[in-house]
Amino acid sequence: MKKIHFVAIAMIVVAIALLVNAAGDMSTYATFQQASTLDQKVKIAGQLAKDKEMVYNPEKDPNYFSFFIRDADGEERQVVLLAAKPQDFELSEQIVVTGKMEGDQFIATDLLMKCPSKYKDEEIYIKSEKSAQAG
Repeated sequence: MKKIHFVAIAMIVVAIALLVNAAGDMSTYATFQQASTLDQKVKIAGQLAKDKEMVYNPEKDPNYFSFFIRDADGEERQVVLLAAKPQDFELSEQIVVTGKMEGDQFIATDLLMKCPSKYKDEEIYIKSEKSAQAG
């Protein structure tokens, strides 16, 4: 066999390994109610309950951050993220956590935040300026 055949076979093996790895990380979106009945990793999208307590003490445990989110059904639950608190966490518009329910808590191993656009205020300003000129 030529070297090109070995390279092609190696690339195919790597591609298959990447696909298997990606497929293993696929989890479905759910609500807290659905997650409590499933025994698998799920993703829950929700909004931060800013009126509830957030606990992060990096001196005691830098990989423990707890907070509350409200899911699509309006149910609030405590989420324990087994990682450090993300920067600008309080500014997020939507949060997606990946993990499992354990009792009344959702234990998250991954978190994705949708933050507001830095141009949002600028867009509002431009719109209000145009409406002022029209009036």
